[in-house]
Amino acid sequence: MPIRTREDWERKEAAFLAPYASKSRESSGRKHPEQSHDFRPEFQRDRERIVHSAAFRALEYKTQVPLSASGDHVRTRLTHTIEVASLARSLARSLGLNEDLAEAIALGRDLGHPPFGHPVEHTLDRLMRGAGGFGRRLQSLRVVETLEVKYPDFNGLNLTREVRQGIHPGTSAGTSPSLESQAVDLADEVAHCCHDLEDALESGLLDPGALRGIELWKETESGIRRNYTRLNPERTRRFVSRCLADHLVEDAVRQSIASLEEFHPASAAEAGAIGQTLVTFTPLMDKKIRNLRDFLGKNFYRHPDICEVNQRASQVLQGLFEFYHLHPHLIAERAVLRIKKEGVSRAICDYLSGLTDRTAMQQYARHVGTDSLLRELTPQAA
Repeated sequence: MPIRTREDWERKEAAFLAPYASKSRESSGRKHPEQSHDFRPEFQRDRERIVHSAAFRALEYKTQVPLSASGDHVRTRLTHTIEVASLARSLARSLGLNEDLAEAIALGRDLGHPPFGHPVEHTLDRLMRGAGGFGRRLQSLRVVETLEVKYPDFNGLNLTREVRQGIHPGTSAGTSPSLESQAVDLADEVAHCCHDLEDALESGLLDPGALRGIELWKETESGIRRNYTRLNPERTRRFVSRCLADHLVEDAVRQSIASLEEFHPASAAEAGAIGQTLVTFTPLMDKKIRNLRDFLGKNFYRHPDICEVNQRASQVLQGLFEFYHLHPHLIAERAVLRIKKEGVSRAICDYLSGLTDRTAMQQYARHVGTDSLLRELTPQAA
């Protein structure tokens, strides 16, 4: 029987998803009540609202890891988000979870990410000290609840409670994030390990030879070389990254199935009430991942070339923050009411976190000055 209506999809979810999966029909609903769609279940609607948002489009021009000589093939915040969503769907499908919910959470979690990568996030948090601070997850929630302007009856995207909790789980004592949210957390970890590693190698900032002491890399590369003895270095490192992602996902699926069978939650609510993360890696794999992440931290994220770009990016955002404090009338007109309600610092923070790398540099050049700072931040062709 073809699936034509929302009710058909809801019946399919009830029949095929695991008992502990989140079901569209059981959603806690939206902050602003809306009539259900005739053909689309609730989490699918959320996913599409996120994809069609201005904040999502802006991710294309926000850096994942800032590189001073980045080419067109280096990952951006958008490609990272899409890769996490793809991995999250794979995990959700293998575990019998709701794929639409997992994908919506994955696509929405970085909507509030500022330009230039994580160091600027820390800069904004420092600048906002005393005014509520800054965190990209909380800012992403702010984007979908307040900052997006698309509908006549409310601000934000009016997403379901389940998606909003996945974007920023909050601090509810005694409960865990939904299993779909846990799958997204794990998918994000896989993406950071494998794709940041691939970018590090592609950029030339990391020598493949230095990875021979990293157990995950060594195990994966050895397995490949047993079957492919004549692969050139470029194809080898890319295939290692691909196989490593598969290896991590398979480990997570097996461990998560074992955890779910042990606790045997009968519903999504019961899974949350356990108060323990059930979608996880094995303890051994978790240790290997921490080893790889420590290696990337020391040899890639804190590489002198990246640190220099990060420092300059932070200076750009600080310069803009200070400039707009002196000239708050220059930020968007709709920020006027926000200034009255939440203060000028929060309105400026909202504005700056929504900028792309390019628009941040343009605003800095226009208002603060042009110097070597901007030349260092402008990507050059590889």
